[in-house]
Amino acid sequence: MTVHRDPGAGPPDEYVEAEVHRLLTEDPAVAEQGITVVRTERGLVLYGEVESAYRRDEILRRVAGRFPDVPITSDIGVIRTQAPTEIEQLP
Repeated sequence: MTVHRDPGAGPPDEYVEAEVHRLLTEDPAVAEQGITVVRTERGLVLYGEVESAYRRDEILRRVAGRFPDVPITSDIGVIRTQAPTEIEQLP
């Protein structure tokens, strides 16, 4: 998902990058510390992994809602978690 902004605007500054990171970690609805925010000439890229596509979409929705003028690109993967198929034996 990419969120667009005014093409005449310059790249986001380090303050926007820090604010997005703060939103990801401090917003109780997100509280995601495993997402990295990287500033590029074209906007911000969010990297990391989350447990579901819904979670990824919610993170992107909240970031886009808070920073509508910043182009956001997602490189957030979904971890495929499954229940263990074997009982773990400890020595």
